[in-house]
Amino acid sequence: MKFTAQQIAGILDGDVVGNPNAEVSKLSKIEEGFEGSLTFLANPKYTPHIYSTKASITIVNKTFVPENALKTTLIKVDDAYLAFSKILEYYNSIKLSKVGIEQPSYISESAHYGDAVYIGAFSYISDHVKIGNHVKIFPNTYIGENVVIGDNTIIFSGAKIYSETIIGHTCVINSGVIIGSDGFGFAPNEKGGYNKIPQTGNVIIEDYVDIGAVTTIDRATMGSTIIREGAKLDNHIQIAHNVEIGKNTVIAAQSGVAGSTKIGNNCQIGGQVGIAGHVTIGNNVKIQAQSGIARNVKDNEVLQGSPALALADYNKSYVHFKNLPKIVRNINDLEKNKWE
Repeated sequence: MKFTAQQIAGILDGDVVGNPNAEVSKLSKIEEGFEGSLTFLANPKYTPHIYSTKASITIVNKTFVPENALKTTLIKVDDAYLAFSKILEYYNSIKLSKVGIEQPSYISESAHYGDAVYIGAFSYISDHVKIGNHVKIFPNTYIGENVVIGDNTIIFSGAKIYSETIIGHTCVINSGVIIGSDGFGFAPNEKGGYNKIPQTGNVIIEDYVDIGAVTTIDRATMGSTIIREGAKLDNHIQIAHNVEIGKNTVIAAQSGVAGSTKIGNNCQIGGQVGIAGHVTIGNNVKIQAQSGIARNVKDNEVLQGSPALALADYNKSYVHFKNLPKIVRNINDLEKNKWE
């Protein structure tokens, strides 16, 4: 889809300087601009690129005054960064503005869906599923029995939503996500093997939750695994059975949370963090990347290391660790001198 400078200026309430009929259909960085692309200049250190960019249209602040000739058409706005963000959001909404049911797809006769939904080709909608208004389910998606999906939620291609899962409104479930798979429940038996423990619970995803690609959230053994309102999970995360993630908590990629752990509200958890089972983490906790958590954590703690220490203690200990060879030499010298 193409847009002219005049159309974009109308969306952003900006002013065109140059050709109002200049057209764009792609977005680009200013230093990588090409004909037919739209870019922006917000950071002054990128100013030299505006004189060489091949982008057809560039969004700039109203305060920008060129010192040399320009080949790009300008759209002047109050805040170029925010304006470009608005365009990104607008562009994304157009890309996602699909409506209708593509074929081939399977929708059970007992399933119900609301107005203006999109169900992509090769999707499978099982018995007694309830889908709200303006939901978008992209191709090759599986929705199991008795699943509930709230209004305005988007489920991207290849996601698997197992039975009994409840998803709130305005959620984003990215490609390859698996919600409601069996938790890791096995009991040792007298023969030295393991018996499977049935996982009879479900997963509840509250409103405004984003779940990154290829993340797995296991169903509870009994009760529910719960992701609270506003939580954001990155790609490649493992959430085990009966875990609870608090409101507005964010977890970066490749982290894992073991069974029955409770994480509070407004926590920030870095990448590759491992959290043991049956622990409680308070509110407003910050955990640095690659840390290992095996104990309960109080509100407002900031942790690093494996096993994790308070951040200040970790930094002090690390200084000593770097100096350990020197410290050992000094001790050896002292021991040697003692006997001379």
